[in-house]
Amino acid sequence: MRKETFNADTKAINDLRVLTLDMIEKANSGHPGMAMDVAPALYTLYAHHLNAFPQDPKSPFRDRFVLSSGHCSALLYALLHMAGYEIAIDDLKSFRQLGSKTPGHPEYGLTPGIDATAGPLGQGIAQAVGMAMAEKHLAALYPQAKHLSHKTYVLCGDGCLEEGISQEAISYAGNLELNNLILIYDRNGSTLDDETSVSMKDDAALRFYSAGWNVLHVKDGNDIRTIDRALTKAKKSRSVPTAIIIDSTIGYGTPLQGSHKSHGSPLNAEDYEKTRKGFGADYEPFAVPEVSTNHLRALIKERTAALYEEKKAAYEEFLKTEEGKTYLKGVERVDYLSYLPDAPEQSRAEASRKVSGQIVAALGQKMPSFFGGSADVAASVMTAIPGDPLFSVVHPEGKDIRFGIREFGMASFINGILLHEGLTAYGGCFLVFSDYLKPAIRMAALEKLPAIYLFSHDSLAVGEDGPTHQPIEQLAMLRSIPGLVVLRPGDERETHFAWAEALKRKDGPTAIVLSRQKLLPIENSSPEGFARGAYVVYQPKAKIVPEGEVIASGSEVGLAIEAAKLLEEKGIYVNVVSMPSFELFEKQDENYKKSVLSLPYGKRVSLEMATTYGWGKYAAHNIGADAYGASGKEKDVLKAYGFTSKEVAEKIQKALRG
Repeated sequence: MRKETFNADTKAINDLRVLTLDMIEKANSGHPGMAMDVAPALYTLYAHHLNAFPQDPKSPFRDRFVLSSGHCSALLYALLHMAGYEIAIDDLKSFRQLGSKTPGHPEYGLTPGIDATAGPLGQGIAQAVGMAMAEKHLAALYPQAKHLSHKTYVLCGDGCLEEGISQEAISYAGNLELNNLILIYDRNGSTLDDETSVSMKDDAALRFYSAGWNVLHVKDGNDIRTIDRALTKAKKSRSVPTAIIIDSTIGYGTPLQGSHKSHGSPLNAEDYEKTRKGFGADYEPFAVPEVSTNHLRALIKERTAALYEEKKAAYEEFLKTEEGKTYLKGVERVDYLSYLPDAPEQSRAEASRKVSGQIVAALGQKMPSFFGGSADVAASVMTAIPGDPLFSVVHPEGKDIRFGIREFGMASFINGILLHEGLTAYGGCFLVFSDYLKPAIRMAALEKLPAIYLFSHDSLAVGEDGPTHQPIEQLAMLRSIPGLVVLRPGDERETHFAWAEALKRKDGPTAIVLSRQKLLPIENSSPEGFARGAYVVYQPKAKIVPEGEVIASGSEVGLAIEAAKLLEEKGIYVNVVSMPSFELFEKQDENYKKSVLSLPYGKRVSLEMATTYGWGKYAAHNIGADAYGASGKEKDVLKAYGFTSKEVAEKIQKALRG
């Protein structure tokens, strides 16, 4: 780094710090602590290393950057503005205000230059791992597209590394030897409440080393020459990911320097003015000197202009090839249903997890963008792709991912894979363990990512494994997540329909909930009815107005039909409605809803082997399991909890006739 560049960089970094403080002061809200200490590292990355293009922030051949410490957003927005992204001074002035382009934490799809939503600590690291996985896999799938190769950078702090998901991500990235991944760890020794010594004493370097990472150390967070050298060395790694540990001083340059109290609150007016003066800001708030902005933009342009044109031309030529056309289908998510096997004319008595497994196998062999696996339950959830070599260092072309026992990590890796674009990602585990990955499902919904989750072993019918493995409240939890579509198919054909719905989605995640036990065929299962979330699947043959409606999902649809037939012998006639998806049903118009749920509210009964919570919206009477299960043979457990056709029929009769 030449002396003149060093001096100009130092001036620009101080102006960047001041601009960040201006934003926080005007908003009277934000996190100045980390922003002040990590500004030199983030600036050096963008000015001298990151191959990203302000004029085309979504270019597929850009380097990716994830701010895992999302509370440091003000610094990133200020830097993106200075770098030439489409973020105006007025956007910075509206930091953390309603409707702003610069929200409190970075939001993917809202602000130019933001590659991932961040905020819940640790998830950014895992999403960055997913991005690096996607880059490795796509490079192996499309050898002609070498211009698509890139680096993924992630910036984290002490808080991110205290979250358990960080270890899931660090361990997995090391195992995959993701040399295209560079993590910058801002070690300022503080969390919101106190110094980190209160809550952690592990050796971060040894933690990364033990997972197979390369580790570089910068002892002074203001030493941009050493930071520059570390980034240069990290980019040259041929076999492992790299962690750059930077020791910094939280709240650098402020009167609260070195104190955790600078973490999450704006400075008072006096301290704000002192800090601006200390950084040499003799100008009005938000009047960042052009000399600094021009310097940064010139550095980026000089370093990336020719590279951008070269990669853009190569990319456009690539898209003309057969490989390129196939790749683009994955990016645009088109023609997906053409890869899906046809649903059979009639369903067999089969477990929906097995049917889904057959679909996964077929898609894995036919669909180029298909990429996923399970959290160490491939044989149980049926996520394996026969004949696939498994995604690994040796076989980056492998489509079948073995995520290990990392449910939360798996879902966050999937988010990163989808943020990268070009692939269709899925992951599987037991339904009861959806609790472990719920925060990442929520993140997928926020980011509007079409993740596909396969949750099997969906009820008390799990049997011998007992209450720890028998989901009761998980369906209600999943249904409560805005933007997530939950599908619980009731037979073989409905399982095909569920996959069709999942593959069609482009703007949010889908959960397909699958059974371990065999499901009874639904004679009138319908793709059109399924796609609308609920439809009548059984009506009494007698030409008579039904006395009630039984609404069920999954395995309970067949159970409801059996119970309805028993009731007919007593002269009690009911319709059975399959409701595989609350969310799809709620999207229908009122006329359709009334055609399906045609009887008064008091004449409706819900049936599901899970908590009745949530079913009160559709039925006055609810048959379910509002207590944890028990260990025993499947038939014994179901009988003990009243889920036999005879007992269900009796409960329906009691509900309708008292």
